Amino acid sequence: MNAPAQPHVFTSYQKFVIAMLAFLQFSVILDFMIMSPLGALLMPALSISPRQFGLAVSAYAFAAGISGILAAGFADKFDRKKLLLFFYTGFMLGTFFCGIAPTYHLLLMARIVTGVFGGVIGSIGMAIIADIFPLQVRGRVMGFVQAAFGASQVMGLPIGLWLGNHFGWHAPFIMIVGVSGCVGLVIFAKMQPITAHIKAQTTRNPLLHLFKTVKQGRYLQAFLATMFLATGGFMLMPFASAFSVNNLKIDLDHLPWVYFATGISAFLVGPLLGKLSDKIGKYRLFCLGSSATIATVLIFTRLGETPLAWVIVINMVLFAAINARMISSQALVSGVPDLPDRGAFMAVNNSVAQLSGGVAAAVAGLIVVQRPGQPLERYEVLGWVVSAATIITIALMYPIHKMVMAKLAKGGSGMGPGAMPSGAPGTGKPAEAPAAH
Repeated sequence: MNAPAQPHVFTSYQKFVIAMLAFLQFSVILDFMIMSPLGALLMPALSISPRQFGLAVSAYAFAAGISGILAAGFADKFDRKKLLLFFYTGFMLGTFFCGIAPTYHLLLMARIVTGVFGGVIGSIGMAIIADIFPLQVRGRVMGFVQAAFGASQVMGLPIGLWLGNHFGWHAPFIMIVGVSGCVGLVIFAKMQPITAHIKAQTTRNPLLHLFKTVKQGRYLQAFLATMFLATGGFMLMPFASAFSVNNLKIDLDHLPWVYFATGISAFLVGPLLGKLSDKIGKYRLFCLGSSATIATVLIFTRLGETPLAWVIVINMVLFAAINARMISSQALVSGVPDLPDRGAFMAVNNSVAQLSGGVAAAVAGLIVVQRPGQPLERYEVLGWVVSAATIITIALMYPIHKMVMAKLAKGGSGMGPGAMPSGAPGTGKPAEAPAAH
């Protein structure tokens, strides 16, 4: 007697959307992440200080934060596919300008252009996820999308570093433009319009819509938690390669192996963490990931000259812990907004993350000091600051967890696929819905 066939969690169209969003994240994250490993090449090539490099990193974040707020009022007024293609095209142009910038100041301007468009893409992707997938499986979706972070390290950063080492620091940006162009064509050809949120609008005034969104107390709670969530990554990551080269004594030829091994780990662990967050509870996984992050950061930021293998192990554990926090928190926060506010909420939330990250990167540039030919100093201070911010986010996420669970129990509009793209093949509710957490 044959066993009954197990139902699939996702439809074929939902699988396509997950893959498309993952590739989208891959290109956008790679553009941001490439600045960190290129720091060891950029600073001597352009004769700039760690403070100027920190400004180049934070310029993207500041531009992304401001453009997100400006776009928030319009985020629920258009088909999400058209909005996505518009900002993705601008992102590619900005990255191309980075690839041909001959000086530091022109690179700074190009990073601002890239941030203006690239910073909004993440919020559109989050709105699409909340539109198409119910809360019960969003941890899995976030796990796959977050795996793009690992893929950017496995494939993007080593290739980018190799191109940078052999053809100069401009080459990785041109590579990103090529990859992004392919992703853009797939979105244009295959993605279906997403317009149900437009019918749910109660006001046509973008400013009034934005004002109504940002004044809601439960949304403000989520924005505050996001502000502290963004602090950690933006403070440590920009100086990670310089710290590895100058303090841990990992030479530039072996540095790509650190990113490659860490990326493989993140790529494989992401989907597993997403599934785990749906199974044991998103807030529980967030607390576990936060605890592991604190322990690993305090060890990593105090290391001196360290064997390559130990550096790789520390980085793999650190990124697994960070992924656990990001996957679970993003899935949980996606349950906060109602359908009519979803695009505006995600845009503002993303702006808060970018602006907070920009401030964090700039502050990190003021804390870290490097004298010519010497190791980075006061990097361990960043470890204490990141640990404190992580503890605060554990407390801030708890009322959000309670809020989302209460909303789920009442069947709130932010919980399910209320905006499935009309006419999309394979649409419909998942055949299997795991227990809610």
